[in-house]
Amino acid sequence: MMRENSRYITVLLLLILFAFGCESDKPADVSATEETQITWYRNPFMYNVDVDAFKDSNGDGTGDFNGLTQSLDYLKDLGVEVIWLSPFQPSPDGDDGYDVSDYYSIDRRLGTEKDFAIFIKAARKKNIKVIMDVVLNHTSIEHKWYQEARSDTSSSRNKWYVWSKEQPKDFNKGMVFPGVQTETWTWDDIAKHYYFHRFYDFQPDLNYQNAAVQAEAAKILKYWLLKGLDGFRLDAVPFIIDIPETGSASPEHMFDILTMLRDSVKAIKPDAVLLGEANVTAEENQDYFGEKGERLQMMFNFYANQYLFYGLAIGDPKPFAKALEDFREKPGSAQWAFFLRNHDEIDLGRLAKSERRKVFEKFGPEANMQLYERGIRRRLAPMLGRQDQIKMSYSLLFSLPGAPVIRYGEELGMGDDLTLTERLAVRTPMQWDSSKNAGFTTSSKPFRPVISFGEFGYQNINVSKEISNPESLLNFLKQLSALRKLHPEIGLGEWTTLKTDSKVFLIKYRYGNKTLITAHNFSPHSQQFSLAQEVPAGHKLEPLISTGKNLSDQNKLLLKGFGFEWFKLLAVQQ
Repeated sequence: MMRENSRYITVLLLLILFAFGCESDKPADVSATEETQITWYRNPFMYNVDVDAFKDSNGDGTGDFNGLTQSLDYLKDLGVEVIWLSPFQPSPDGDDGYDVSDYYSIDRRLGTEKDFAIFIKAARKKNIKVIMDVVLNHTSIEHKWYQEARSDTSSSRNKWYVWSKEQPKDFNKGMVFPGVQTETWTWDDIAKHYYFHRFYDFQPDLNYQNAAVQAEAAKILKYWLLKGLDGFRLDAVPFIIDIPETGSASPEHMFDILTMLRDSVKAIKPDAVLLGEANVTAEENQDYFGEKGERLQMMFNFYANQYLFYGLAIGDPKPFAKALEDFREKPGSAQWAFFLRNHDEIDLGRLAKSERRKVFEKFGPEANMQLYERGIRRRLAPMLGRQDQIKMSYSLLFSLPGAPVIRYGEELGMGDDLTLTERLAVRTPMQWDSSKNAGFTTSSKPFRPVISFGEFGYQNINVSKEISNPESLLNFLKQLSALRKLHPEIGLGEWTTLKTDSKVFLIKYRYGNKTLITAHNFSPHSQQFSLAQEVPAGHKLEPLISTGKNLSDQNKLLLKGFGFEWFKLLAVQQ
């Protein structure tokens, strides 16, 4: 009798599970399932943090993990769902931490392993996921692997790097930092060979044709997953998988390495994400995502970013709309990450020379604002200047068909320090309040100068001041992040860019029975447009956030210069 009852209960449970499984196929349930389990990365608000520049907890002048842990309430209140940590491993710091000298520990300036574990636990308690920037393409020249490789050319470690006995003909091609770098092959007096480096000469590239290097890369990812991370931002993906001997400028690629890394991560944590830094063409997207999404789950959309700034420079969204369409194709499970400014320069390398010149003229006219013959090394607020254009740009970011990503301090409208070298101009300490050194540190000598001069000095731009101002950029970003959470159709639904003769960018989303339309005016002048064709009989548009007004026809609208609106489609009550 007991066995029969047990069998009956088992069958009943299976029927219940089957019923819930069938329900999960419905659009209304898909978003909850996907976001919290398998593809949570398709919609979250992501926030990039330099630990050393965020908050100093012990007064030594450098930010640390304890300071970051103390700041989690601020990030939670902002609406952040994923923290992306810039490199925090030991480094000689020749490239702001991207020259790693030990993949398996934490830079002691930033704290201990215990501090890191406390931070991860505290973030998880607040339902904030954490991913880390991992630099697999190269090591520091001071890394013990390279020191062993150069001192003993017959060692197995020597084959972990890329060497040439003779100087290759294209030794001065394929530099990541043109104008600063002069070569990609540099002579090593100890090894008596040339070594390959895509980046600075103190960052020798690892040799991913070597199976041992591939295995080590997988081991690194597994190690940090077991420490509690939810995924990785893979730095310089195309250079991890290239074959330098096939040409520095346009090398062949080993895409199977990405499949291997994804499989390695999946074996430890099935829902961990791989977010790739890959500034590639539309034709190459499939190779990085994989035909069925079996490689990278996410990539930054650099192409759209470049044409966004071109569109902003000329006051016309059409080039940006075309860029989005050009990059529409991707596996269903994959996702784009969209951004305005990141930790590097604004890379305009894929624009035509005439297009790039217009962006330079508008947003980086001075020589010291430009970098690497292709980019602009300024933060968003000083570039755009106008608060209405800044807010429109952020509204646009949160309404794009992918995960929105911002850099620490951008939510305040922080400025840049062009007296600092290269990309350090946009990597100044976080501005918390108007006390000395912006509340970042109690030390009289912060590791990097806090911006203390001009319109963007910490006395004018800081968290404390903006929290109390309902019109501040900080409070506007809170409003946007909350609105985005209410509309998962942005990241999960089908999207269409709508044509208009105005300078307004229109995009429509459909997901299940939900329809959302957003409008953003790229022009400083008022623009009129109509959404009449998008509103079926018996429906109306309900504004969710608005800087516009209806004209005589409720579906004819007027947006002021740099105005924006979000609408949802509603059935009219009879």
